[in-house]
Amino acid sequence: MSLTLTINEIMASINDFIRVYQYLTAPICFFLAFAESLAFLSLLVPATVLLLGIGVVIGEMHISFIPIWVAASLGAFLGDWVSYFVGYYFKDRIVHIWPINKDPDLLKQGHLFFDKWGMPGVFISRFFGPLRAIVPLVSGICSMSFLRFQLINLASAILWAFLMLMPGAVGLQWLIH
Repeated sequence: MSLTLTINEIMASINDFIRVYQYLTAPICFFLAFAESLAFLSLLVPATVLLLGIGVVIGEMHISFIPIWVAASLGAFLGDWVSYFVGYYFKDRIVHIWPINKDPDLLKQGHLFFDKWGMPGVFISRFFGPLRAIVPLVSGICSMSFLRFQLINLASAILWAFLMLMPGAVGLQWLIH
């Protein structure tokens, strides 16, 4: 018996769970978005695929979209907020903390991206895999203005959550009707 689960098995389990416990959809989306945005946890949780799948379940079951969108937006916002503070607090010592110490090139890539794009890069990075969690960390390391970071963080979190959930929520309806 294998203990490894495929992404399809994980997604099917979460979707089955949501079908039974619809009232937990918003907290689940909050957690997934938080995990996807948090510098260290994002490497362990396949939240993007799961959120896209949850969007489909939302559409199939006609679950109210707005509360789930708000929950996912808040999760993404808070995940980046925490990542920013971790970077701000630890600065260059972050290279000695797991999992960054296992893949220091990821931090270097985040620095290069942040140095090249600055504030717009913080917004853009939300939409690109590994950069999503590392750029907020780098923003803190580089002591980016807290207010500027949070404004960009909020705007990108709202748009990102919408783009993660809405295609499935409305896409399936277009196929059915």
